[in-house]
Amino acid sequence: MSSDGGSRSTVRYELRDGVAWITIDRPEKRNALDATTRTALLEATRRFNEDDDAAVMVLTGAGDVAFCAGADLAEMAEADEVPAPDFIPQFGRTIEVPKPTIAAVNGVALAGGFLLAQCCDLIVAAEHAWFGITEARVGRGAPWAAPLPLLVPPRIAMQLLVTAEPIPAQRAYEVGLVNEVVAAEALESAAQRLARTIAANAPLSVRAGKRTVGLTAQLSLDEAYREAERLWDPVYRSLDAREGPRAFRDKRAPRWQGR
Repeated sequence: MSSDGGSRSTVRYELRDGVAWITIDRPEKRNALDATTRTALLEATRRFNEDDDAAVMVLTGAGDVAFCAGADLAEMAEADEVPAPDFIPQFGRTIEVPKPTIAAVNGVALAGGFLLAQCCDLIVAAEHAWFGITEARVGRGAPWAAPLPLLVPPRIAMQLLVTAEPIPAQRAYEVGLVNEVVAAEALESAAQRLARTIAANAPLSVRAGKRTVGLTAQLSLDEAYREAERLWDPVYRSLDAREGPRAFRDKRAPRWQGR
């Protein structure tokens, strides 16, 4: 991973029982994303993609104050040019991630930090977490929020974008942005438990399921059905599709091969 000022890593990668934990490690800066950290985050995501031992990724921030407070505005203030809208990794756009991802939100998720949480497939949040799109306060843009009305009701998306006021974890859960809210001390174990639940399933089915979720946002219903059939056809034909029923018959855990 990259280092912050040459002294330490700004993004940590750790494999825990088949789960890749990627931690943004700048707690003194509320895990804000400077250029070094953005590059390190992309590198860590590519590492996850290539890591055959990692079935699921959990993204989190160091400490208990911030998941990620967004771009490093102090660094940005010194820049000659305003960075392009995709300067923060967008899972599925800036970098394709076929395996499932979970955001373990351990504090505020603001601006680019909100983006990172939004781009993950699932979100587990600590009770004290907050979510906000604060760009309007500093004259910045949020084109990456285009998919947000697919995740939450349009009026909630409107509220987040035009007020720039964050909402607490419980409210984020109520409107469907967050999957689970837990006590701060239980966040790691809850995220790991969810990741391990996913990792125990057939990998081809999981990946096809991930891709199926977004089809109706891109296609008509008839087209989505046809594309889903195309996505799932190799799953039905896989060795794992035979292994599952055999494991059930033999009363044992399945031995997935991912093919």
